[in-house]
Amino acid sequence: MVRKIMKVEGNEEEIDSMIELLKYSVPHPEVSDLIYWNEHELTAEQVVEQALSYKPIQL
Repeated sequence: MVRKIMKVEGNEEEIDSMIELLKYSVPHPEVSDLIYWNEHELTAEQVVEQALSYKPIQL
């Protein structure tokens, strides 16, 4: 799914739906930032790895 989002495989509605599904599927609060606005260009695999391994700061 991340690869499809990154390669824009689908229309705007389909991409938006995939992003929403991704947001609800991983603990990272800003998963779309990993795809679109990361200072390092990540592969789809790296995006998934970071999104799944995210741990919130515990106060």
